[in-house]
Amino acid sequence: MVRSLNLDLEELGRLEPWEPGPCSWACGEQVSELGLESEVLPVRGDHPAAQNRFLYVGGTLHPLPSGLRGLLRPSPPFSKPLFWAGLRELLKPRGKEPDETVHSFAQRRLGPEVASLAMDSLCRGVFAGNSRELSIRSCFPSLFQAEQTHRSILLGLLLGAGQSPQPDSSLIRQARAERWSQWSLRGGLEVLPQALHNYLASKGVTILSGQPVCGLSLQPEGRWKVSLGDGSLEADHIISAIPASELSKLLPAEAAPLARILGTIKAVSVAVVNLQYRGARLPVQGFGHLVPSSEDPTVLGIVYDSVAFPEQDGNPPGLRVTVMLGGYWLQKLKADGHQLSPELFQQQAQEAAATQLGLKERPSHCLVHLHKNCIPQYTIGHWQKLDSAAQFLTAQRLPLTLAGASYEGVAVNDCIESGRQAAAAVLGIESNS
Repeated sequence: MVRSLNLDLEELGRLEPWEPGPCSWACGEQVSELGLESEVLPVRGDHPAAQNRFLYVGGTLHPLPSGLRGLLRPSPPFSKPLFWAGLRELLKPRGKEPDETVHSFAQRRLGPEVASLAMDSLCRGVFAGNSRELSIRSCFPSLFQAEQTHRSILLGLLLGAGQSPQPDSSLIRQARAERWSQWSLRGGLEVLPQALHNYLASKGVTILSGQPVCGLSLQPEGRWKVSLGDGSLEADHIISAIPASELSKLLPAEAAPLARILGTIKAVSVAVVNLQYRGARLPVQGFGHLVPSSEDPTVLGIVYDSVAFPEQDGNPPGLRVTVMLGGYWLQKLKADGHQLSPELFQQQAQEAAATQLGLKERPSHCLVHLHKNCIPQYTIGHWQKLDSAAQFLTAQRLPLTLAGASYEGVAVNDCIESGRQAAAAVLGIESNS
């Protein structure tokens, strides 16, 4: 078997700080394995960036309610205390459909305000996607499983529905004890893929970078021939972590049914604009805020980087924020005749920072990156696509394993865990997660 790996350090180096969630400890375990514990910058549970998150609605930043007191009293932009939405949820019957949109699920169980404000914004922040098209079963499987298992998502989550065993290390134990909500690395998260690159190279793994795969073909003996830009290589088995739609273009004729399935898993592009301001202050302290699509379709949200990680503010220090733009709504910008240029994204980001955060001065630094087709969209029926793909691979006995963001989770932790499970499956090792 050829031991090779294609890494894009530049793309991986722009990862956002980690937050706990499904597979939430996979990244932490990898940090421990790579000996990077001393480089970790944690955000503990009592920090403003852990406790405070906001919605920008009606031209105002609104803190999301937290704790029992926050649930019992009115919390704009919600017209009623969220306690009533929770009580309503407890009394609702279990859904009967095998899948539905996130918006439909949230509206049915929690009411129209939670659906159109909270869940709409959450889908934009996580998937840069439209809650009226995304699948609850695939995007938020713990919520879906909670309803299916316990009839109520609140009861299900309280009873641990959808949770799986977690790995263990001294770093993970510390993170649990201190209730970390995010973390980064002292030199930025680019340190993680760089350390992984160096570790693999030290173990004799051949790492090919800058060599796009042009095609895949099956040899008579069942091995793969991988055509590269300036040559080829052979492999006993392929673990593909590239976008599903790109893999669909590379598969041979024998795998045409699989290619058709993978070609339907689309992705959206997101513009990420990093802004730094000298001598500026934020009107609030917290992790950041999200923007519902009804408020401003173009701006997905803004992360307050300096609140969580002032150690990375540079010298001389300056206030840093990250503005996320586009996603599902980027196509509308293009349809309206806008030229999708760095200048346009910088202008929109600066206007959002000025309007939503009062940062009206010109930034001292600005970085603009358009990440093309970077976040897969798990639309209605995504789970059926995965089932069909798995059945085809099993029936045809193709030496191919699917991994990465296109299938069962778009977060960094999800992708790391997906890679672990893929490797374990190929090697015949029982996964512990």
